[in-house]
Amino acid sequence: MFRRRAFTLIELLVVIAIIALLMGILMPALNRVKEQGKRVVCLNNLKQMSISWNLYADDYDNKIVNGNTGTNRSWVSYSVSDTERENKESIMNGALYEYCPNTELYKCPTGERGEAVTYAIVDYMNGHSEISGATLAPVKNRSDIINPSTQIVFLDEGRLSPSSWTIYYYEERWWDQITARHGDGTNVAFADNHSDYFKWSDPRTIEIAETNYSTWQGSTRFSNEATNPGNPDLHKMQRGAYGRHVLGYQPSPPQN
Repeated sequence: MFRRRAFTLIELLVVIAIIALLMGILMPALNRVKEQGKRVVCLNNLKQMSISWNLYADDYDNKIVNGNTGTNRSWVSYSVSDTERENKESIMNGALYEYCPNTELYKCPTGERGEAVTYAIVDYMNGHSEISGATLAPVKNRSDIINPSTQIVFLDEGRLSPSSWTIYYYEERWWDQITARHGDGTNVAFADNHSDYFKWSDPRTIEIAETNYSTWQGSTRFSNEATNPGNPDLHKMQRGAYGRHVLGYQPSPPQN
């Protein structure tokens, strides 16, 4: 009579160990694929925001929408509420909602639960202009943009801030924080409606992105840690934020 042979305990443990090993090998790859998928969604969101931004300018004789969320009739209205419903109302009360009525397009899918807006408009695009040394006079008319293909309008700041996103023009330093998502980088959208992913190459950029927000706002942005001589990520964002290859200072050579 044929008798079915059962697995021994050692054989079962070996099988479990092999499965665990395979999972350990496959999970990082699966996580990377998942994060790349979120990056694509985020890029598409920002592209749609840029299109909406241009549609607004089409209807208002090339005048671009107010990028400073702390003022009246801005692209979105700043809200200090912690509830998702009220934060979404800040979108619906904004000037771009008519052109982009899908509230899900205003945030990165990597954002935290309850967030409604993670994108921001850079200061130079009709935003905040009171940080000494940080900005040129903001552009208010689309026809004054020097090169739409290199001019960043939107970026993933990671939160809805009570202003617009600031970066220095005359100094080699950061003012507002940057995010490190989708594989240590961030997504941006340009005035010509295309979006792109910027991969960070300098460890100091990652450190700034990972700094506690309250700590950065309260002290770090005023410290030497915000000064990054030779940081190519800083130079790239400054050139994109102002749409100019030549900055208001001579950048230091990249650090090794």
